[in-house]
Amino acid sequence: MNKFYTSLLVLFVACATSLVNAQEAGDAKAGETKIAMCIGCHGIKGYQASFPEVYKVPKISGQTSAYIVSALTAYQKGDRKHPTMRSIAASLTPKDMADIAAYYEAHGKDSAPAVPDKAADATGKVAELVTKGACTSCHGANLNKPMVPGYPKIAGQYKDYVYVALKSYKSENQATWGRNNGVMGGVAKQFTLEELKELAAYVSQQQGDLQTVPQSKFR
Repeated sequence: MNKFYTSLLVLFVACATSLVNAQEAGDAKAGETKIAMCIGCHGIKGYQASFPEVYKVPKISGQTSAYIVSALTAYQKGDRKHPTMRSIAASLTPKDMADIAAYYEAHGKDSAPAVPDKAADATGKVAELVTKGACTSCHGANLNKPMVPGYPKIAGQYKDYVYVALKSYKSENQATWGRNNGVMGGVAKQFTLEELKELAAYVSQQQGDLQTVPQSKFR
């Protein structure tokens, strides 16, 4: 990663840390009463979204609460453009977001597998791509321990979702699709779509905390 992106990273770390420190405390018990709009997609293993293409919705059980709040806030503000998620986020107060995030951070922890300290070594071209993208600089050596809580755990995430997410950072001037983020935009735009697929496949093969834990009604 060049000096420009390194400088951007330092700036975003400072901003993210400040936002995390200011985040409202969440109540997981209260969050359990507020997830009705979440479980229809995120509470079914392998459930697929169809916009803007078919892909599995992300695993969010075990994700950091700060990241979930950050993502929901981005949908609410329009920094992430997705009609369904923006509509859901628009209905939430900061307290709702904090409670839902606290619930999902704790959800499934008792059944989570042990996570290694380091991701498996990439080989061949993928090793070059991982180095070029500096993935571990933000997401941790095992891609499961972000350097600040506002960044996501990505180890073990569905590869088709990771690909769509990465591709969305390359999208510009789209009314209903795309994500605005200086660091991730700079990273994603370095790669071709085929290279993003290779990165997504590597990320999905790692062991992490992320799970889809079905609600009892879907088991």
